[in-house]
Amino acid sequence: MHADQESIRKSIRSYMIVGALLLMFTGITVAANQFHLAVPAAITLALLIATIKGSMVASVFMHLSHEKKWIYGALLLTAVFFVVLLFLPLLTTEGGIGTPTAQPARPEAHEPH
Repeated sequence: MHADQESIRKSIRSYMIVGALLLMFTGITVAANQFHLAVPAAITLALLIATIKGSMVASVFMHLSHEKKWIYGALLLTAVFFVVLLFLPLLTTEGGIGTPTAQPARPEAHEPH
């Protein structure tokens, strides 16, 4: 089954736009390096730019923008497991597993007279 010419042009146009944006964000990354930011700010900026670039690649080149139902399902499942893992330590301390126990009393050593 062949796609119509208009949808092919639209796809090529979106690839070209995303390619240009990726090139632009690469330039921003190089330019940001010239500011010599503090390490936390530099890491934050680098992660922000990488997230934007990765999102563009995943949504357009990997065609994940058409899989919204699966993406939201995976995101919801991740959030549910995250909450479960947050409350898992509470379950272990409620049953007495994580609580300290009293040590048995030691018999005192008898000193010779």
